[in-house]
Amino acid sequence: MKKLNSFYPHVLAVIGFVLVSLIYFYPVLQRKQIFQSDIALYTGMAKEQNDFRAATHIEPYWTNAAFGGMPTYQLGAKYPHDYIGALDDVLRFLPRPADYLFLYFLGFYGLLLVLKIDPLKAFFGAIAFGFSTYLIIILGVGHNAKAHAIAYMPLVIAGFLLVFQKKYVWGGLLTLFATALEINANHFQMTYYLLIFLLVLVGYFTFQFIKEKDFKGLGRAFGVLAIAGVFAIGANATNLLATTEYTKFSTRGKSELTFNADGSKVTENSALSRDYITEYSYGIAESFNLVAPRLFGGSNNETLGTDSSMYQFMISQGVPAVQAQDYVKGMPTYWGDQPIVAAPAYIGAVVFFLAFLALFIDNRKIKYVFFGGAMFALVLSWGKNFPAVTNFFIDYIPLYDKFRAVSSIQVILELCFPVLAVMGLQSFFQLDQDQQKKGLLQTTIFGVGVMVILFFAKGMFNFSGSGDEYFLKSYGPGFVDALKADRKTMYSADLLRSTFFILLVAGALWLFVKNKLAQQTTIIVIGLVMIFDLFLVDKKYVSDKDFVSKREVEVPFQATPVDLQILKDTSNYRVFEINGNLSSARASFFHKSIGGYHAAKPRRMQQLFDYQIAKNNLETLNFLNVKYLIQTDKDGKEFPIANPEANGNAWFVSQLKLVHSADEEMKALDQFDSKNVAVVNAKEFEIKKTAFAKDSSATITLDSYQPNDLKYTSVNTNEGLAVFSEMYYKNGWNAYIDGKKVEYIQADYVLRALPIPAGKHSVEFKFEPQVVQTGSAITLVSSIGILLLLMGGIYLERKKSTEIQHNVK
Repeated sequence: MKKLNSFYPHVLAVIGFVLVSLIYFYPVLQRKQIFQSDIALYTGMAKEQNDFRAATHIEPYWTNAAFGGMPTYQLGAKYPHDYIGALDDVLRFLPRPADYLFLYFLGFYGLLLVLKIDPLKAFFGAIAFGFSTYLIIILGVGHNAKAHAIAYMPLVIAGFLLVFQKKYVWGGLLTLFATALEINANHFQMTYYLLIFLLVLVGYFTFQFIKEKDFKGLGRAFGVLAIAGVFAIGANATNLLATTEYTKFSTRGKSELTFNADGSKVTENSALSRDYITEYSYGIAESFNLVAPRLFGGSNNETLGTDSSMYQFMISQGVPAVQAQDYVKGMPTYWGDQPIVAAPAYIGAVVFFLAFLALFIDNRKIKYVFFGGAMFALVLSWGKNFPAVTNFFIDYIPLYDKFRAVSSIQVILELCFPVLAVMGLQSFFQLDQDQQKKGLLQTTIFGVGVMVILFFAKGMFNFSGSGDEYFLKSYGPGFVDALKADRKTMYSADLLRSTFFILLVAGALWLFVKNKLAQQTTIIVIGLVMIFDLFLVDKKYVSDKDFVSKREVEVPFQATPVDLQILKDTSNYRVFEINGNLSSARASFFHKSIGGYHAAKPRRMQQLFDYQIAKNNLETLNFLNVKYLIQTDKDGKEFPIANPEANGNAWFVSQLKLVHSADEEMKALDQFDSKNVAVVNAKEFEIKKTAFAKDSSATITLDSYQPNDLKYTSVNTNEGLAVFSEMYYKNGWNAYIDGKKVEYIQADYVLRALPIPAGKHSVEFKFEPQVVQTGSAITLVSSIGILLLLMGGIYLERKKSTEIQHNVK
């Protein structure tokens, strides 16, 4: 009965997490869904895949609706034996995005319990973590995979801590399941950042074990972690193998080209360019946004009131009051170093205060791991603003150059500081009165001192943003002056706001020291203030206004008259939405598009756009079978342009132009007749014949289309070489002539080409990725192994418990 009673606080905490998640995102109870811009774009990209799956109950693993064709491995592909995914579905039982918020809370609560934090303090700490502004805003814009991966980070850390606490069975099992869930969340950048922190954690415990000369314990810990890691990876083998395979084909893989689109020589050796990796670099001074939210203006779309300088400026220019009020609801007040910011990365003034309280008073050395991890993440988030460290990581640390938006590593800081905050709160109540007074005084002086220094530093900033030059030219100096005045007001106001919350919490702790407040009352007051502080900021950026009907989420794009006109053509072709360049997923919702929206685009398709299409090389659109272009006139009205020169789905050529490098291959596309000539890299493919008799009566027609299965009929009196307007991807696409598997080659930099014998033949391309079959087998074996480990772990722990009880008797 006593053991059962010990579970009650945890059950209440979980119920509390459910209620808080549903209350914050209460529109989900009205069957509304949050409109997430990135998810809308994903919906456009994945429509063909999802429609095919719904109609056939078959997973295609390929879509032709985006970038001319690409694997769906990073578009929500479903793999056989994904039992970890099924477990994740059970944990995410709430409607989205309340499910992710619940996961934030649950995972962090588990970590705090492993750190031996009391349930009540752990409850408030978990909510403070989940309400960290960055974690809320990524739910608002649709970075679901990122939120998903972040949510499981605390549990992975908790598992590692248990293992190093020599609780090998439960620690190993928690590490296994948490790591498997973390990988299954499918945001490898976040998992990579977690790994960086875990290396710091492992380094600390390794030093402790060596210091105590406990080499046996250290060996066991590493052994348990290794086993957990192997099975966690094995349970996600299909996705990991498929993603690794696709990475080489994507913009995250290294380019074969040695010259840039402007003709200059490539000087970067990283997979992504240094500028692209560090485009989103956190400003060094901007880091204080963590403790005062709008220190650098908040966001690029900030809501101002009628008391703002911008509103007064509008009124002075004769703008009607109602229009002025609407206009100031979306002001570009952000003036930091990043191009676009949807909200400040605010961890909370109270969290900041309590974290430093921990540094002053907590005796556990583990605090230095969390503080060191936080500071290390902060330095890396500065990116190009701290090039010595950033360049070292890009040049020498494996995989670091695969990821962009270096500022997002601050998620580690946003995890570590709430941990320190709750550790500080826990430790405070374990001290005697003199120690409490000393620690509280030190922390208050430090916290308020930081605010005072920042207040006096105000004069060092010019409050100019990167877009101010544009505003100056477009709206005049009065507009920019008003914008700067509002930025200054925000700076001062939010410093005062954070100072108020720090003093409020310091006051509550002081009242406890003076026996004016009971301990539990003090904890509740501080917990509520901590949450209230973050809640007020969060609601400015993600609120009920972001929720719409289910229909609007499922169908985020409406067909325009131009779309409807194009769709009257029921043949197989591609569309290019010119204004979207190569970054529009809207067209993919209705058509097979050469554009799309993805963080890892097919590299060669991106290069074809940069080096050829963007330079108006219409021949590339012809061989991509772009039959329609969507253009916009000067009034913003769309109209279609038919391309009668599109090559069609497949055609015979009379000549091969052989080149010997990717550079030559790209340059050969500058001027060539794609209907008669195919460009092939002889260094990559063995070519036996370069000239073919081309009969005008020869045809090759597409008879049947499915995204993963294309059937043609070839009629030719001569042996010929057919070029197919389909993306070349050697890892999965197989070619068959009359049912017999044959080899095919890459042509025109991105397409497929196939020698076909004379006569009438059936030709078929089928997407049969071996990586899925291999990965699924590994996943199944690993899942069985995990089940056996779970059963064995439970048996060992029960046996151990029975032996302890017997010895006590």
